[in-house]
Amino acid sequence: MKMMIALAALLAGTAASAETVVITAARMLDVATGTMMEKPMIVAQDGRITSVGRQGSMPVTDARRIDLGDLTILPGLIDMHVHLTSDPTLSGMQSLRYPGSFWTVIGVAMARRTLDAGFTTVRNVGAGDYADIGLKMAIERGTIAGPRIVPATYAIGATGGHCDSNELPAEYILDRPGIADGPDAVRQKVRELHRRGAEVIKYCATGGVFSIGTSVGAQQYTQAEMNALVDEAHMLGLKVAAHAHGTSGIKAAIRAGVDTVEHVSFADAEAFDLAKKAGTWFSMDIYNDDYILAEGAKNGVPEESLAKEREVGLKQRQTFQAAWKAGVKMAFGSDAGVYPHGDNARQFAKMVEWGMTPIDAIRAATMKAAEALGREADVGQIAPGRYADIIAVAGDPTKDVATLRDVKAVVKGGVVVKDAR
Repeated sequence: MKMMIALAALLAGTAASAETVVITAARMLDVATGTMMEKPMIVAQDGRITSVGRQGSMPVTDARRIDLGDLTILPGLIDMHVHLTSDPTLSGMQSLRYPGSFWTVIGVAMARRTLDAGFTTVRNVGAGDYADIGLKMAIERGTIAGPRIVPATYAIGATGGHCDSNELPAEYILDRPGIADGPDAVRQKVRELHRRGAEVIKYCATGGVFSIGTSVGAQQYTQAEMNALVDEAHMLGLKVAAHAHGTSGIKAAIRAGVDTVEHVSFADAEAFDLAKKAGTWFSMDIYNDDYILAEGAKNGVPEESLAKEREVGLKQRQTFQAAWKAGVKMAFGSDAGVYPHGDNARQFAKMVEWGMTPIDAIRAATMKAAEALGREADVGQIAPGRYADIIAVAGDPTKDVATLRDVKAVVKGGVVVKDAR
């Protein structure tokens, strides 16, 4: 019944968020200071926070009340690297059995799972058929439930590279809307994706684990191509994410001026120094190795990809630890879609295991991720001006980040979208 009420409120759209809303709970984690506020009171109007204080300090009348009881609240979480239109249980060749429309429908369910897991904002870094644009529009209209989406549409890649489709024999001709070669062509591709609605540009600088016929660390775009791509995107006001496992590709991407590097498995000390000087963010998916190696074969992942994952997994975690110690800026990115959506928060424990404190890991998925997105005025903190995107958990996540895997309630834009108390 609670879930039905929450969904009804969500689907009411702007009518529900136009009210003044008062949100209370037992405790609030201030992610900026890492301290707890007892008995917080948040006032929101038109979906955005107008004031934050203690209960009783701000008299408010004629407001809708959301009391989250004895729970701890913190900002809605942000995942910088998801693929909402992917299902890891349909990997490898078996995924080719399904048309593009199937994956869009899959995205509707995965968006709901992601929101229920407490991730109220995501950056979707690659989707076929411009499906992430459709999901974003449907969510913003209140037609379906899901997080705020920063869409990339197609990931851009070189012919035969990680973002190409190499699964079938050569005589099969496939539509490959993300493929572009040469500086002029990558500029045109950026313009096209921007015209279609991309809000971030994602490109493949090196090979990858799940592509067929690519070496996971091999560079796949020249420096000139990367420079042109990033220059064009920045001219259009778009940030750029570079998929890069290999050392040379990581460095070339940083030199080109990308905003985030994804995966970053084989980065070395020189790459760390380059990233620090350039202000480049690392987004490292250090949980999913566990899932891929445990479930991948059953899900249809070919042995070629499993072998590459065995090559990458431990090294990537060691690189994460070294990069964090070196002072590289880090944002939370899970690569959900490679492992099940809704399990995004499993990565927090790995981040702590490999060097972060719990509050550092939480900041990576809140205020730091918001900064990396360039949307710190909208999300990432419970503070005036931000969206009233708030999650509630039992206990203190700064002492045990595992509590973030069991989100009891989710408020998005001042509307309760999940209440599992």
